[in-house]
Amino acid sequence: MARRIPSTTALAAFEAAARHQSFSLAAQELSVTQSAVCRQIALLEDFVGVRLFRRTRRGVLLTEAGTDYSRSVRARLDEVERDTLALMARGEHGGELELGVVPTFATQWLVPRLPDFTRQHPGVTVHLSSRTRPFLFEDSGLDAALHAGTPAAWPGTDAHFLMAETLVAVVSPRLLAAGQAHDARALAGLPLLQASTRPQAWRQCLEALGLPTDRARSGPRMELFSMLIEAAVHGLGAALVPGLMVEAECADGRLVSLLPEPLPSDRAYYLICPKQRQPGAALVALRDWLLRQCAPQAGTLS
Repeated sequence: MARRIPSTTALAAFEAAARHQSFSLAAQELSVTQSAVCRQIALLEDFVGVRLFRRTRRGVLLTEAGTDYSRSVRARLDEVERDTLALMARGEHGGELELGVVPTFATQWLVPRLPDFTRQHPGVTVHLSSRTRPFLFEDSGLDAALHAGTPAAWPGTDAHFLMAETLVAVVSPRLLAAGQAHDARALAGLPLLQASTRPQAWRQCLEALGLPTDRARSGPRMELFSMLIEAAVHGLGAALVPGLMVEAECADGRLVSLLPEPLPSDRAYYLICPKQRQPGAALVALRDWLLRQCAPQAGTLS
């Protein structure tokens, strides 16, 4: 059965005209005549049986239906363009990977190490997309994901253990009173910066330290660890974050730790791969490289 899809020429003309709200500007962008754009729009309106533009003395305006349709068409054309560019970049050799990542882990740990992977596998291009919570691979277009949590959150996947997570409580030394000890007692007088994705983190930390928990949920709430770290650096409060994400800040003195030793976390870092897909050579290369980077802790859970 033939698909009920308009021509891509008509869709491209419509998307350009909708974006510019002008047939003449669309024609300039597409390097065709204005009459050619008008003709393609007319063919598209005949095909769908809906008016997409209203003609006025000052030009054209999208109808309500045209506005809704233009958003959908733009999104689909963007996807086709992205897939085409990916195919062109890959050519006959090498490969591309779409990797979902937790943002701050990617920025602080993965990205600084990626040049080593690129040197070892120059034909593989790794694209990173931010993901803070589990998702369905079939709806994402991603080949794999770097996840902080437990494998139980990802049914139908293979989970490759990379490393355990430990937490540290850090604060700008400027926020501490002169002569104040850099230890857990300082938390009693500091604002506590909250991680949106880990609402119980401070309560668990304070309980482990034997400190009061009445302020465990109070304080500015932020979604990403990168926001918490910057907020702590600028003196907004104390942040409870994975230690591997603040190594540089602690080394150069922008932050100091208030804990005698890192706290164990109930989370770990995993490379998550969908079971229903056979991993390609590029994904196997990335998986093996990650496991080497994280050795001797690394292993595999299914």
